[in-house]
Amino acid sequence: MIGSLAQFTTRLLNWYDAHRRDLPWRVSEDRPGPLDPYHVLLSETMLQQTQVATVIPYFRRFIERLPTLADLAAAPEQEVLRLWEGLGYYSRARNLRSAAQKIVADLGGRIPSKVIDLQELPGIGRYTAGAVASIAFGEPAPVLDGNVMRVLCRIDGIENDPREKQTHEKLWQRAQDLVPAARPGDFNSALMELGATVCRPRNPQCLLCPVRRHCRAAADDTQDRIPPARETRPTPLYRRYIYCIRRRGRWLLEQRPETGRWAGMWQFVTIETPDPNLLPVQVREPRPVGRFSHQLTHRRYQFHVFIADAISAQTRDTGRTRKWVRVCDLDRYPLPRPHILALQSVLKGGV
Repeated sequence: MIGSLAQFTTRLLNWYDAHRRDLPWRVSEDRPGPLDPYHVLLSETMLQQTQVATVIPYFRRFIERLPTLADLAAAPEQEVLRLWEGLGYYSRARNLRSAAQKIVADLGGRIPSKVIDLQELPGIGRYTAGAVASIAFGEPAPVLDGNVMRVLCRIDGIENDPREKQTHEKLWQRAQDLVPAARPGDFNSALMELGATVCRPRNPQCLLCPVRRHCRAAADDTQDRIPPARETRPTPLYRRYIYCIRRRGRWLLEQRPETGRWAGMWQFVTIETPDPNLLPVQVREPRPVGRFSHQLTHRRYQFHVFIADAISAQTRDTGRTRKWVRVCDLDRYPLPRPHILALQSVLKGGV
């Protein structure tokens, strides 16, 4: 960093006060303080690996249906997954509900204020604990997400890959050294806001940056190569075949296993080979209605969607829980995004 930490902090906070986004989990004129720690915990959990614009409607819907931590703790898992439907990384939702249950059962319903205690809760790691402790409770705890890593690397001129273990730990220590005793939550939020809106991965808006005079990368004109681009690796492609099977106004759903991807959620019958003989129920000639791709972190899927009429309602026992569900009741069952898209393909076809 160039210059004094005190000036850096003042400039960053002044910019944040003037330019921060009006987000539904933040204090504003319409939502005067104090902050609700439940709102902070929920928003920070949703924001993991997800963009702000995507999170906003989910947050609002979640709070409308489960306005308190106690409501979340008492909610059935299927309802929580339904509220999370389409947001992805569903283990976050299950862990959040488990954390709420532990807080209600063991901690008198009060979210812990200290990082060490927050990290004892299911699904809460170093970053989320620091964010909740600092933003909700004013604890001088550091945060380090992708945006903050990028800002700190540029401020300090660090050209190493921030994902490497040694550099990553160095950045955590740097974040700890920077966070002030006064307004630590706003400071952390400002760092994240700066990375999201100004100090962007590509084409950083250095002329608009409130702390550019403190930035080593800007001074050396190295901001475009800091941090270094991640080496791209080919991701494997998997094909899956979704069969939307109907009989007398009802659709056949099956529940996924309790562990693994999309655990406990519901889906249309899905197989790895487009062979109707592998289906759990006899059907008349299936017909294709759509095809789409779905990208996950380490793999890609190509889904082929078929619609078929069942000859009978009797299904073979393959170890899966299955139900015949009316269209009007489908919204009671949490579906992974590929199956939401499959349903849209079917409905778009006017069937």
